[in-house]
Formats: sequence, structure tokens, C-alpha cells
Amino acid sequence: MATNPIHETVIVDRKRLNPRLVAIAGPLRDSIFVLPMQELSLGRDATNGLPISDPSVSRRHCLIHPEGSGFKLRDLDSRNGTLVNGEVVKDHWLHHQDEIAVGDSVFRFLTDDEEQTTGASRAVEFEDEKLPNSTAEIRPQDVLYLQPDKILSELPATSRLARNLNALLKISRVVHSIRDLDELQAAILDSIFGVAPAERGAILLDGTNGREFNSMFARHRDAKNEQPVRVSRTIAHRVLEQGIAILGSDVPGSTHLGAVESLIALQVRSLLCVPLTVFQRTFGCIYLDTISIADRFNDDHLQLVTAIAGICAVALENARRLQWLENENQRLLTEITLDRTLIGESSRMKDVFQFLARVAPSDATVLIGGESGTGKELAARAIHRKSPRASKPFVAINCAAIPENLLESELFGYEKGAFTGAVAQKKGRLEIADSGVLFLDEVGELAPSLQVKLLRVLQEREFERVGGHRPIHVNIRLIAATNRDLEEASRKGEFRQDLYFRLNVVSLTMPPLREHKEDLPLLVSFLVEKHCKKCGAKPKPLSREALACLQNYDWPGNVRELENVIERALVLGSSDDILPEDLPENLLERDPAPGVGEAKYHAALKDLKKRLILSALEEAKGSPTEAAKSLGVHPNYLHRLIRNLELKDTTKGSGSARPVGRNPGARL
Repeated sequence: MATNPIHETVIVDRKRLNPRLVAIAGPLRDSIFVLPMQELSLGRDATNGLPISDPSVSRRHCLIHPEGSGFKLRDLDSRNGTLVNGEVVKDHWLHHQDEIAVGDSVFRFLTDDEEQTTGASRAVEFEDEKLPNSTAEIRPQDVLYLQPDKILSELPATSRLARNLNALLKISRVVHSIRDLDELQAAILDSIFGVAPAERGAILLDGTNGREFNSMFARHRDAKNEQPVRVSRTIAHRVLEQGIAILGSDVPGSTHLGAVESLIALQVRSLLCVPLTVFQRTFGCIYLDTISIADRFNDDHLQLVTAIAGICAVALENARRLQWLENENQRLLTEITLDRTLIGESSRMKDVFQFLARVAPSDATVLIGGESGTGKELAARAIHRKSPRASKPFVAINCAAIPENLLESELFGYEKGAFTGAVAQKKGRLEIADSGVLFLDEVGELAPSLQVKLLRVLQEREFERVGGHRPIHVNIRLIAATNRDLEEASRKGEFRQDLYFRLNVVSLTMPPLREHKEDLPLLVSFLVEKHCKKCGAKPKPLSREALACLQNYDWPGNVRELENVIERALVLGSSDDILPEDLPENLLERDPAPGVGEAKYHAALKDLKKRLILSALEEAKGSPTEAAKSLGVHPNYLHRLIRNLELKDTTKGSGSARPVGRNPGARL
């Protein structure tokens, strides 16, 4: 074979190549395709090695195949041709970074392993240079092609094409400057009324099934006419289902349209309905009609309104999606707020609310103490929600839930290559919380090394990522929570005293549930509604006897334990009310409050438990461990029963077991 000088320029060792196509435009944009060492066909047909869903691409458009030590592209007599670097080619040897245009799709041919495959990861370097005097400058508002009136003045006044182009340019500028869906639809119809003889217009957008309209906006040309606009469902559905435009210049005289009952009833003389299509999917239509005999739609109106629909379709779809996202965001925010709200009307909770209201407007660091399950994170979120930082991030991290070796990188982030597996830079929670609030739960569990780093953050408001050397400044408000006594821990040397002082600028102790039991009915009502909504069940009222059981319990797990109890009762309960038998056994083991009756079954069961325990203790000579063995239960379970049943366990070797409580005569 004769030596080809072009061939010589691309001869390389294919074994050392990493040949690939990077889609930089079209439906496959940002995708990467590794080229096999065999021919690869590109085209619209699914049988191609690289199918492209693009109507401007031929069924079999072009072929890329290895030849010699390089790759060659051959056009397969495609309808729109194949371009390489902007030039139409038939056969072409591919070079590194060649751009291949196939219809509306553009691919970059790459062979160099060091070449970045995505534009987003390329480094950008700025150079400060003095601009030459010959540099031309122009403001966007001065661009000729964005000024319809100037364009119109350059063309003959009688030019229909000029008027239509002017109308399209005007509506293009309008629709891409409006975000609100209703305002956008009103602007579109007003623009159409200016170029088409429509008396009424409507924009209909479909739902999820492609058959029904869930968004309808309509108006009369005469803005003072407030009568509803009636639309032919038959015509609108046909346009939506088939994706075609329908023009009826003379509806009464048309064989097909003249038989449509809705058009006859509305006395429509002329109509025009065009589809709204995005990415080959019809999601709505623009409907226009008139009852005027003199003014009728023609082919020119069909062409123009169809073009307007093409310009407006993406804007309408984006505005609709934006509206849905805003509504969904508002719904979720409302749901989160309701789901994460402190509940209570007792004096203890009122004190908490007053504290939160006073401390929220400031940027002071807050330390929240209290037992597990009392709502420390809810209090932190309430501070954030009422503060000037409410629109900024609230980032929470549980210091006890993450291993020490991972907590540092979670808090401070890390640089690429900082340790094995750090393949990319990662921001830490501190950086993510910039301008907002960082909530450190169980801060008392921080390792000493992390306590030192956190102290620096509180003092300097800066830190360094793991493996980094550049200080990162952050503007955060810190709220910390713990169920430990940090003051006592700092005295014992278990927690840095200087960090404790930094955290304890203002402090709040959340009250345990046993200290505000008057809030139980309100809490139960809220929890019942919350979990019924979650599982789609009907809310159940709490019976008087069940409420008495809840109020007679000390709640060591606080509100979190109460929530579990309520959810269990809703799941397992078989009646229309929450009854005592729907509650956990440990809530029923205590004696009822004075003046509250008790079901015979529960009273008999409780009495039997007391008898069995007292008998086992007596046989074991007061040893709970031995008594637990004889009963076949775990010693911890027996201790819980003794506590809940208000029985005094005797010491080992006492030889007797004496009951105490409200009913000392229950002993056998």
C-alpha cells in the first residue's frame, strides 16, 4: 500500500492509547465512551454500537474503525453529513482532540491519558494583561439582534417575515425573563394576541399520565371579560396525544371539525391548537379560537404560533418545575418544622421557650444539657429557626456515633492524598456549616486531640483540613449538647476545662419528662397524629386508663421512649382507642395512681408476679441472682420487676423477703 502522508501523522502504538469519545453536546452530553479495537458505528438506530437518540442523526450515520496504528472515521452517506473540526468529511484520520459533529451531537476524540475528560475539572489560570486599544467592547443591551425595533427598521415595512421575526424575538426576550408560571403564561398569551386574531387563548399543561391537564391558564383578548374560557377537550387531547398542530380556518365548513360537538356548542369559527414539546415529549398545548367570521387563522398563523410554542416550551416547563420545587420545598420545611418542634405548656417548658427566645437572636455559643431523649437537638433547631441564620445551613453531627479516627475528617474535611482512600478533596461539616449553625451532639465524647482543634475553631474561627496547610476561615454559630456533667468532667481532667468555658457561654438544661408530666396529653396527641400520618391510619384517642398508666410512669427514656410507646400502641392496638393492654408491660407493673381504677386482669397479673417474686426471693434467702435463676429470667429483668412492682429486694442471707409499697399485705 502506498505511503499516505496523512496516515504517517497519526501512526502511534494503539496498545499505549486510551482512545475514547467524550460527548460535549447533544443528548449524550458529559458521557464517555471507550473505543473498542474494532469498528464502532454511530447512528439513530438502536442496533448501532453507539446509538444516539437525535432526529438530526441518520439511522447509520458514520463509522469509526481502527486501521493500522490509528483510528479512521468514515461517513455512511448520512443525511446531514459528518463534520470534523467544522469541516464536512467523507474519510478522515482522527487526531487527538478532534471534534466530531454528528447531527446536533458533538464528540471529542481523545487518546492522551493525561487529558482531562471533563471540562469541569480543568484548571483555570488568570493572567493580568493590559487590553490593546483595538479591543471592541459592547454592552448586552446594545446588541443589534436583541433590539427588535432596530431589526424591523432594517427590513422592508411590508415584509411579513420581518414582522414575524420581530414578534419571535420579542417573545423570546420576554419569556426568558419571567420565573413565575402564571405571569409567564399571561405574557405568552398577550404576545400571541398581538400577532394572531384570537379572541380567546389557553395554555394547557398535562399531569403525569399524558392524558389529563393539571394546569390550565386562559384569558380573553378583552382583559375586562371575566367569563371562563371554554376549550374543546377533543381538540386539546388529540394535540397532546399525537403531538401535532391543528388548524381550523373554517370550522363549520370542515368535514371533521364541523362534527365536533363542543366546537358547535361554542360557535367556534376558527381555531388553532399547537403542541408544547420538550425533548420529544409533548407536555401541553396552546389553544386559540375565535367566533369572528371576518378574522380567521391561516397557515402563516400556524407557522408563527408553532414557532412561539417552540420558544416558550422550555421556559414553561422550567417555570412549572420551579413552582413544583418551591411548593415541595415549602411543604417539606413545614413538615420538618412540625416534626421537630418542642411541645409543652407546663411551667418548665415555658421557661425553656423563654430562654430560646432570648438567646436565638445572638451569635453566642450555647451548651444544652439534659438526659437522653429530652429534646436537646429540637432545642438547638429552635434556636436556629428563630435566629438571623435561619436561612443558612443547620449541620448536626453526633460525636458519639462516629469512631474517633473518622470524626476528625468528618468535622474538618481532608485534602486529596491525605491518607489511603482520600482520592479527592472533601469538605468537612465545619465548612459546610459556614454562615449557619453547627450542632455538636454528645460533645462530651470528643477525644482530647479533637478537643484541642475544636478550641481553636471557637477562638479563631479557622481550621485546617486533614492533610492541609492552608487555614480555612468559617463564620459559624456553635451549639453543643451533652448528657454528661461537663463541669464535673473538667474537674476530673476528663474534659478540657478551657474548652468547657468556651462552650458554656450560655447554657440550658432540658427538663426530663418526669418533671413535666402535665404535658403528656399534648405530647401524646402530637405523636399519635404524627405516626398515624406516617402509616396512613386513623388517629386514635388515648383512654383515661391508658393516660393514667403513662402518668404513673417515670420515663427514664423521656420523650423518645414515649414516642416508641405510642407508635407500638398504634401498630399493635386492635380497638378504636389506645387502651392499657396496648402499652408495654413495664408501664402496667406499677400500682395505679390514687382514685384511678385498674382492670381486674392487670391487677391479678400484677399480684401473681409479686407472689412469684417474693416466693423465689424467700427460697433464695434474699439473693436476687439466685431468685432469677429459679424463675428462669435474667437478673436485670428481675431487678426491674422488683423496682416497678415496688418490692424491696432483701440482701443475700437475710432469710426473708418483705414487700413494701402501697399494699404490704400482698405477701403470702
